[in-house]
Amino acid sequence: MPTEVVDLEIQGMTCASCAARIERRLGRMPGVEATVNYATEVAHVTLPEGTSVADAIATVEATGYGASPPEPDRERSDAPLVWRLFVAAVLGTPVVAMGMVPALQIEGWQWLSLVLATPIAAYSAWPFHRAAVAALRHGATTMDTLVSMGVTAAYLWSVWALVWGGAGAMGVHMDGLLSTGGHAGLYLEVVAAVTAFLLAGRLIEHRARRGSVDALRSVARLGAREATRVTDAGEERVP
Repeated sequence: MPTEVVDLEIQGMTCASCAARIERRLGRMPGVEATVNYATEVAHVTLPEGTSVADAIATVEATGYGASPPEPDRERSDAPLVWRLFVAAVLGTPVVAMGMVPALQIEGWQWLSLVLATPIAAYSAWPFHRAAVAALRHGATTMDTLVSMGVTAAYLWSVWALVWGGAGAMGVHMDGLLSTGGHAGLYLEVVAAVTAFLLAGRLIEHRARRGSVDALRSVARLGAREATRVTDAGEERVP
């Protein structure tokens, strides 16, 4: 049966389980064989006659990820990730400081922490929320699901504590994560710290993986393009 072998660049993977999920979905297509490499973000797909590249891309997209033919000269920018980390670090530093050091808890500090933590929970942590929702739509969970749930739970609990739990009263102080005076505790510093640390880790991973991919491609370019096949009739050059 005639087949077509293609490589697809995959967008949106955040862990090895994402690659495994895409590989399984592609493998369910009749006659299709696929191997997805999380490190290089590439799916190597063998398509039978009657199945097009567009069909494979549609399957990947239906799984909650993006796919496209490879573009060797395209440079994947990490600028959006850098900006999200910048917002989390700049706004999160005073949130963590005020939440952990009672001496810095000025009048109304808890409401200021809420104002600063809101962009972190909504904007900086958005990649985790987006990936969690995409996985949930397909009945799956990933590490992003845990991060999104943790950040969301800490933020919503803190809002409840401020509005209804007594933590929003003027003059309230807390010793680290422990509440004092009978009111509910705040966890806005958790929102800030978890988001910033995980974004930093993802940025380091992204840059390290990009360097590894460039190195692998350089090695691949050194490989032979043709081979000599020896037959009864003699030798011939083949791809």
